[in-house]
Amino acid sequence: MAVSDLQAHGVFLIGLSDCDEKVTAAGGRISTQPGTALGIWEKSQDAQKNANLIDKVTRSGHNSVVEHTYYNLAFQNVSAVVEQFIIEFRLASFTVKSRRYVDFSDAGFFVPVFSDKAMEERYRTHMASFFKLYAEFTDAGIPKEDARFLLPYCLYSNFFCSVNGRELLHILRAMLYGRGSQYPEIRNLGEMLLGQVRERTPGILHDFELRSENAAKDSPDLGFLSLPQNDSPNAHSVELLGFTPDAAQQVITSALIEYTGCSTAAARAAAQDPKTVEQVLQALVHTSRPRALESVNFTLRYNGVSLSGLTHFTRHRMQSLQAPELTRTNRGRYLIPPSVRENESLFQKYRAAFEKIRSEYEAMRAAGVPESTLVYYQLSGNTVDIVSTMNARELLLFLRLRTCNRAQWEIRAHAVEALRLLREAAPEIFRYYGPSCFVDHCPEGKLSCGRMEEMREYFTNLA
Repeated sequence: MAVSDLQAHGVFLIGLSDCDEKVTAAGGRISTQPGTALGIWEKSQDAQKNANLIDKVTRSGHNSVVEHTYYNLAFQNVSAVVEQFIIEFRLASFTVKSRRYVDFSDAGFFVPVFSDKAMEERYRTHMASFFKLYAEFTDAGIPKEDARFLLPYCLYSNFFCSVNGRELLHILRAMLYGRGSQYPEIRNLGEMLLGQVRERTPGILHDFELRSENAAKDSPDLGFLSLPQNDSPNAHSVELLGFTPDAAQQVITSALIEYTGCSTAAARAAAQDPKTVEQVLQALVHTSRPRALESVNFTLRYNGVSLSGLTHFTRHRMQSLQAPELTRTNRGRYLIPPSVRENESLFQKYRAAFEKIRSEYEAMRAAGVPESTLVYYQLSGNTVDIVSTMNARELLLFLRLRTCNRAQWEIRAHAVEALRLLREAAPEIFRYYGPSCFVDHCPEGKLSCGRMEEMREYFTNLA
């Protein structure tokens, strides 16, 4: 990358599998041609023949071969709107500059295209005022993880994304033809990325436009419904919407079939014995591969999750997460951190900031500014309601991380409340769940809170 690009706004292809499209083409050949793996590899060195083969194979619907080619991307100085959009793709890996630890006072922000210069200048002045307020709060001793709720969603985000070719095609389709296409910033980034990927792997991108134009819509049209909005005042309320009935018995039955090879009838009979249930579940939770826990699912609604908190939830890849489009955020709902409540002067400024962004949003909307631009008129502390479905294995990881004292306080409150509900629904399983120090041992080393015994007692008695 040229030095002139170091401050550029965009997405950059910074790495590609050493064998580029060759391994994808080899994958297309190996299932139908004679010869060893290395022999097939030797036949897959011609770029044009590879491109032709990839086109033929993928047109037949055999897209798994594209997963062999891997891409490394750098998203530089893109808005938090883009960040949230991209990290929702679950078959990719991400590392994002943390707003819990890094000072964002001078991070800068994205400026969309406005119809006139005066409107653009009004936007710049308005957004700059929140970064100034953020700096005032951090200078006053408010932790960065709390002051960040004042950052507008146009803030510049920087992150890395690594993804296989098949998922990258999903991302590009969503950016250029799906739900991302309504946002000019995302659509422009999609075009930028498409050009780079096509240059390096033309076979995988062959006829991309023709194959994408008739893709199914990302979201259903439910405009025929008129339902009241949720205005729950409880910022940390969690609801258990549904779960696998007789969850403990299902897990035990699956585990016994896997590890003993017994009949289904014998496994189900053993799963009725409380002592067997206790011993098997305790053993499962303390293994590195508790596959049987994946046989049961739990769906939870988390109310009042801040946009900052949403990013923490999204990072858990093995779940089904439903979050509303950012164009539908209620600007009147927001989270207030305890550190701000304790300072009356800052508390009033904090509340005024959210009223200011809400008022400006309504004024700009009345002036005809489209929602694709108004999406930036929200602060990181604005809240949404989300629905998450996880199996019991992923919940074990989620709760180990998020009920820990080192977890960010907002998601920790949600996680602890979720654990309460899960223990009510399936006590045999979730009696063993909690932070790592409760499950087995604390992995934090010198960063440990040092309160292991207290935490073990607390989570033992959590009901």
